[in-house]
Amino acid sequence: MGVPRPFPGSPGEPDAPVRDQEEVDRALARLGAEYEAIETSLLALQDHAGRRLLEGAGLTGTTKERWAAAERSITLLWTLFDAYTAALEQARELRERRRQPSPEDLAELTGLLYGDGVTVPGAAPAGDGTPGGPAPEGERFSLDALVERINELYAQSLDVIVAADAVWSALPARIDLLSAELQRTRSLAHSVGVRPGEHPAGDDLERITDELLRLRERVIADPLAFWVSSSTGSSAPGAGRPDTVRYDRAARALEDIRREVAAVLDVRQDAERRLMQLRDVLSRADRTLTEARQARGEVLAKIAASEVPAVSGPPTALHEQLAAAADYRRRAQWHRLSPLLERLEERAEDELLRARESLTAVTAPLAVRAELRGRLDAYRGKLARHGLAEDPLLTERYDLARRMLWSAPCDLRAAEQAVWRYQQAAAEALAVQQREDKGDS
Repeated sequence: MGVPRPFPGSPGEPDAPVRDQEEVDRALARLGAEYEAIETSLLALQDHAGRRLLEGAGLTGTTKERWAAAERSITLLWTLFDAYTAALEQARELRERRRQPSPEDLAELTGLLYGDGVTVPGAAPAGDGTPGGPAPEGERFSLDALVERINELYAQSLDVIVAADAVWSALPARIDLLSAELQRTRSLAHSVGVRPGEHPAGDDLERITDELLRLRERVIADPLAFWVSSSTGSSAPGAGRPDTVRYDRAARALEDIRREVAAVLDVRQDAERRLMQLRDVLSRADRTLTEARQARGEVLAKIAASEVPAVSGPPTALHEQLAAAADYRRRAQWHRLSPLLERLEERAEDELLRARESLTAVTAPLAVRAELRGRLDAYRGKLARHGLAEDPLLTERYDLARRMLWSAPCDLRAAEQAVWRYQQAAAEALAVQQREDKGDS
């Protein structure tokens, strides 16, 4: 970089007026403040975490291209700043020579502060579309134009850094959280039989897993591909937001799968409840049939001349189907389990009803005998209240009926006739007593 001796005015303005001392001092103060601001900004740019990340990353695509241009711009920024520093120091040294500058000093200061005598080799003209591009003979700048050029390159470079840093700060962490949630969902899905190749949601989980892996790799390597510039026309560096379209799509798909897995989990829990109920119903049916078989033996031993129906065995086919349903549940074959459970529930209830009807039919003779015994004792008590219990005929008929009902095997038909005859005799005796009581009155 070279800083030639400045001259009054600019090449396009040979007759530019020489500035007075007050104007020169104000210009030096303003340019000094610009210098402080530029130096602070450049040092902050140098220390920016996003810049350090970009320097160490294996970039691809848009980010690789834009960062390469930004690196050239940053290099040029320091070159321009060095030229600005040298020119400003030269102007300050000239101003400090005398307390009251001579007309020659003012003319020279005017050229330094307002002319375009600062030449920067390798700086392309502003607005040519190639920041930091080559310029064989260098570009000539005034200090104000130099500041403008520095600001332009700084904004372009900072825009790349801030945008990349914003994407890296937002998306990878969100992708990692979603991936962790995905792993939890996969574990739960596997436990309920939602697996790749066996359930559509299992295939979708694999697809989302691959998508998140590819998305994270792409975000790390090319963050600017996921940056949406602000649509408000803001010129501030980094005006925009990370593009989360792919991430949001994966998150929505995972949420759909979570709901599907939750539904399958509900089906599994419901299936377990229904299987328990089926086992209970069939167990009750088995116990009822066992009771009916035992009761049949008792009836055959205690009741004579009675038709006692046979008792069927346990519902073997239903137990086999119940075992198949349990196997479907273990294998998470819900599409087979649900219709089988519906058929089993209907048949199990029918089987329990049949077992109860069988027990009722088998124990009917015992119920008849019990009813006859109750009726016999009821009439005996009634006669006793009327003082007729010791009547010889009634006692004879009572004893006959009682022997029949309390003997084994019991002939129900004969016992029923005996009870009926006792009832008839009791009714006649009560009627005679009633007439006698009326005659006495």
